Amino acid sequence: MRVSIRVRPGAKRTVAAGSFDGALIVRVTAAAESGRATKAALAAVADVIGVRKNDVTLVTGMTSRTKIIDIPDHAAEAFDAALHSS
Repeated sequence: MRVSIRVRPGAKRTVAAGSFDGALIVRVTAAAESGRATKAALAAVADVIGVRKNDVTLVTGMTSRTKIIDIPDHAAEAFDAALHSS
């Protein structure tokens, strides 16, 4: 299942909750250098939806704050819950 996330690097702590223009907001402590924030965001999403890190893959947006990722179909409900939490 493909979903959209919005990455905000340089946060005080890593959190994946809330939405921005239909995308899950993922705040990460990593800086936006050499893909570190993207890698941290994918790991944070995997943790929130309860799947392995390898089950969350980047489809598009390596250098963009808005990214399209692929998650397992069975994790859709957990993703939706994170999207609607604050």
